[in-house]
Amino acid sequence: MQTKLTQLLNIKHPIIQAPMFLVSNVAMVTEAMKGGIAGCIPALNYRTLDELRAVLKELKANKVEGGSFGFNLIVNKSNLKYKGQLEVICEEGCDFIITSLGSPEETIKQAHKAGIKVFCDVTDLRFAQKVEQLGADAAIAVNSEAGGHRGNLSPEELTNQLSKALSIPVISAGGVGCKADIDRMISYGAEGVSVGSPFIASIEAGVTDEYKQACVDYGAEDIIMTQRISGTPCTVINTPYVQKIGTKESWLETVLNKNKKLKKWVKMVRFSIGMKAAENAAKTATYKTVWVAGPSIEHTKAILPVKAIIDKLVKE
Repeated sequence: MQTKLTQLLNIKHPIIQAPMFLVSNVAMVTEAMKGGIAGCIPALNYRTLDELRAVLKELKANKVEGGSFGFNLIVNKSNLKYKGQLEVICEEGCDFIITSLGSPEETIKQAHKAGIKVFCDVTDLRFAQKVEQLGADAAIAVNSEAGGHRGNLSPEELTNQLSKALSIPVISAGGVGCKADIDRMISYGAEGVSVGSPFIASIEAGVTDEYKQACVDYGAEDIIMTQRISGTPCTVINTPYVQKIGTKESWLETVLNKNKKLKKWVKMVRFSIGMKAAENAAKTATYKTVWVAGPSIEHTKAILPVKAIIDKLVKE
């Protein structure tokens, strides 16, 4: 299937393997490229800029025709490493950057100088129009079926709205677990899709077997929203531990979030604590485990190689 996304990234299939915190890695993205799609890794998966630089070099060496790779940048003040990460990525080069949670203006400016395309996560028309004006190459429409931090609008409503109003390509993010889902997003006006949760249960994913198996054992009806990860609503698997701790922020967080002077700092601290909790859940299996995933795990029936997951998405 040829679309504006396949043309932009010179890939065979209009699919981006979505960046997932502490899940995405070099092995997954390398196999994604071999499978004819784009792969993306959060820059925050790497503690130091030297580690990030080494990964960029490795992925450039692994690149094959028909595939591409990029990195996700958190571009708001919660990411203290943002400027250094952007500098390293622009120095080493990649095919694209996906921006999240903030203004992409500086990223677009610097990335375009380096010949790197920039796609921006958006959840509504107002912000989508803003990133288009700033020069974004595509808008990633994060809908209500996305895993992790999701939008509020359904795939159909958000994709329809954006595709009619924007001149840049719209990539639908959320709710894709099989070929029929891809066809559905394309029918809404999308030029491609961003797929995350189905790749958690891949052999190459850098998380525990328990996390992968949970994506097999649980389904769409087991996905719930919680504020206990980063302070922002986030979708997780409704395990017994999640049921025990609840999904609402604490009374203290509620009070502090109402204080305009303290709100920004509270969010930064909560984000940091939440990311550490997600790291522990990804790397170790205990009874205190919170696993981030979206409803598209409904179609995950086994732990498979990335190549087999891509085949299911494009053929079945």
